[in-house]
Amino acid sequence: MEEQKGVVKHVLLAKFKDETQPDQIDQLIKGYAKLVDLIEPMKSFHWGKDVSIENLHQGFTHVFESTFESAEGVAEYIAHPAHVEFANLFLANLEKVLVIDYKPTIVCV
Repeated sequence: MEEQKGVVKHVLLAKFKDETQPDQIDQLIKGYAKLVDLIEPMKSFHWGKDVSIENLHQGFTHVFESTFESAEGVAEYIAHPAHVEFANLFLANLEKVLVIDYKPTIVCV
């Protein structure tokens, strides 16, 4: 197995509070997506809703994935004023959150 050079994935699993309305969630997602244009180290952003039939989601309903060129890029993103402002708004609407950063690994067979 070979770890990809430099690339770091930042994954956030979210369960929104019951009182967070669907239109609020849509606006939060749009705000999250805009960060890729505001914070240089953030190279891409994807998101989706849980569609698994295994029922192992533990209440998490949404996944957000950002790609960075390095761990230093993630640190810069976390400290960036645009992220700090957005994170305060976003987290206030969550009941549960889980964040994992990882370096993708390629399986060589």
